[in-house]
Amino acid sequence: MSPAGFRKLTGFLVLSAAPVALAAASPALAAPLASATVTAFAPYAVALGAAGFGLVAAILALRWRREAEQAQQKSAEQLGAMRAALDEFEMLVSGMPEVTIIWKDTGLDPEVLGPVSALLPGETRHDAVLDFRSWLDSGPALDLAERLTDLRIEGKVFETTLSARDGRIIRATGRLVGGTAVLRLRASGASVEPPLTGDALARLPSLAEAQAVLANLTIPAWLRDADGLMIYANAAYLHLTRSLGLKSDRGTAPDIFEVKVRNAHLKSLNDASDTIAFCEDHPQAGKLDLVLFPLNGGSAGYCYMPLKRPETREPERIAPDLGDLTAVIDTLATPIAVFNRQRQLTHFNQAYAEYWGLDTSWLNTSPDERAILDKLRTQGQLPSEPDYRDWRARHLMSYALTSPRETPWYLPDGRCANVIAAPAVGTGGVIYVFEDITERLALETRHNALIHVQRETLNALSEGVAVFGTNGRLKLQNPKLAALWSLPLNVLGNSPHIDTIAKACAEAFPEDGARIWRNLKQGIIDLNPNRADTKGRINRADGRLLDYAIVRLPDGQTMMTFVDVSESANYERVLKERNEALIAADRLKDTFVQNVSYELRSPLTNIIGFADLLAGETVGPLNEKQRAYTDYIRASSANLGLLIDNILDLATVDAGIAQLNYEELEISTLVEKARAGLAATFAGADQPVDLKVSIADNLPKFFADGTRIVQVLYNLLSNATRFSDPGASVWLDISARGDKIAFVVEDEGAGIPEDMRKALFNRFEGQSVEGRQRGAGLGLAIVKTFVNLHGGSVSIEAREPRGTRVAVIIPANAVATQIAGE
Repeated sequence: MSPAGFRKLTGFLVLSAAPVALAAASPALAAPLASATVTAFAPYAVALGAAGFGLVAAILALRWRREAEQAQQKSAEQLGAMRAALDEFEMLVSGMPEVTIIWKDTGLDPEVLGPVSALLPGETRHDAVLDFRSWLDSGPALDLAERLTDLRIEGKVFETTLSARDGRIIRATGRLVGGTAVLRLRASGASVEPPLTGDALARLPSLAEAQAVLANLTIPAWLRDADGLMIYANAAYLHLTRSLGLKSDRGTAPDIFEVKVRNAHLKSLNDASDTIAFCEDHPQAGKLDLVLFPLNGGSAGYCYMPLKRPETREPERIAPDLGDLTAVIDTLATPIAVFNRQRQLTHFNQAYAEYWGLDTSWLNTSPDERAILDKLRTQGQLPSEPDYRDWRARHLMSYALTSPRETPWYLPDGRCANVIAAPAVGTGGVIYVFEDITERLALETRHNALIHVQRETLNALSEGVAVFGTNGRLKLQNPKLAALWSLPLNVLGNSPHIDTIAKACAEAFPEDGARIWRNLKQGIIDLNPNRADTKGRINRADGRLLDYAIVRLPDGQTMMTFVDVSESANYERVLKERNEALIAADRLKDTFVQNVSYELRSPLTNIIGFADLLAGETVGPLNEKQRAYTDYIRASSANLGLLIDNILDLATVDAGIAQLNYEELEISTLVEKARAGLAATFAGADQPVDLKVSIADNLPKFFADGTRIVQVLYNLLSNATRFSDPGASVWLDISARGDKIAFVVEDEGAGIPEDMRKALFNRFEGQSVEGRQRGAGLGLAIVKTFVNLHGGSVSIEAREPRGTRVAVIIPANAVATQIAGE
């Protein structure tokens, strides 16, 4: 309980017991009270105090619980923040191109952080990096294990360089952090070239390659061409010839061997076809130990020193002549600096001063190399190293080298220099060559990025891709190839021969796998330079259809692609079958319509004939009702005949055999024919509509098919009449519009809603408006069909305040318009 709460509880209890204490302590007050009254009051006071105590305790309990919940929530938030920070640190460590190993306890396995693939390309298991002998050379692996033992037991920190089995240089740093052993491994980017093996070892070096090696020798060496003539001699050889007093009249280095002796040497070298070593007495130089070896395009040789002078002098070793070397260094664009055994700068070229931004006047004072390194570090031009003194000490070990050493320097300004330290033989100094490989690394980075993008793109393709070399082996492939042919990935990853792939496919598809790949192999192994690319389709026994293509690449390799077209081929087949079914159905429909139309004409002709016979009263007089019935029969028969004609006309147009008979027409005659047909159709109407015709003057000559124009006018007038009230007016207005003639039909009927206008010209669209049915729905379809055949147009619009207006515009000379269109 908190002190404040305790004080509140004590105060409450005191107040609760105050009446009882007051009564007991004051005799003046207690005298008037009877003992029975005090006895009755005491239980109530005790009960009241207990109730107050319980209430205070409950309030305090609720308060403590709320404080505990707030403290727990705050702790949870702090724990979440700590976990987020830990995850962020682990993500940062995992993103660094290095691997960190932490030994927290000697009885537990170490924890490995960072991408393992940075050290072991293609590896993802963390425990793989702990097996040092699997990816380090035996010597470095043993050295690293011993250093780790000293670190974990004695706390000896270390920093060393290791060589991996694939030739890369690994930087290892061991530290103690809070009593925990930590090992950091990082690939430096440099690599050690593996020794030559196989065909590379058997290849003879060229004369140029050998000259670069012989130039650095301190013993006499020379080169001869295929005819045995000397074409190069190093400085030591020239020094020897000067000491022997030999001269040449050809302007080249003199030959220390006579022609007969030289020919004998070349014959022995040719017979051996390999390096030969022998001793020979020279008439002037004394006994020589000679070594001769063949080259590509000639041969080379050198002799061991010391050599005896012409007089019987003591043998001495020939020192290198740096006079010519310094002249060559000055002309090179590569930064070069020469230091003597006292670490003083003895020579440098202008490229060296410009590369490091050093003052040439200061460099001419022959400063110590340590002073140069300190100056460069002050200027921020040396690699960032945590222990500069240790790094400088290791760098200055170059003066103890017996062979050249290469070390990459990653400079803070983004440049990268490959520092080659070569011992200056005879002087005890060092020659530094600073090769700027920044652009080369950038090119390699872009090249690797491009290769990565190409690989990812190839893997993402839905086609199976395989590239075969001229030897028939698989050079490149993607996972889709393995999926299409059920090939194991481990088989494809070992650059198998096409025969191996064919065998695996034959096992996966025993029905036809061997036959398919036997045919494909012919396109791969065909080395004819004039062969063309091939493509085709494979119908596999399992029901899959594969489209393949064999493409010859410019470098002589062959690329093969496979695409699974099973689904698309099935869709194509279904669509083709459906199209054929639709064509057949359309043909059947046309045949049906034509047959039915012709079959309907025979009974219709009989009906019309008997109706005319009855109407002529040839068989007897008719009463009024019989005459009305006969008129209805004749009108309906005429409508049915017209409908059959329309159906036949549409079928003729759909079949593409409709032809127009163009002739010069009289428009008034066309109108009268249409009026007569309209009168015959509505002959039995109680009150026919009032047709008002207006024909403009000076109409151009009209060339068209008269029969079709009459059908157009009749259908327009018939459609307007059907939608008009009995006795209403219908207007036909004919006028000229340039070189065209417009036929406009207006009525004052119910009108056509806007949503129905687009469907009016469709066939068999028999919409009704205010209870009036247009019929079978072929009238306006016939109008649109014949107007389009004449090269005209049809439009329909509402007429204010009531009715519909249909405008047909036809070229006056439809023949000329059709010829111009064609």
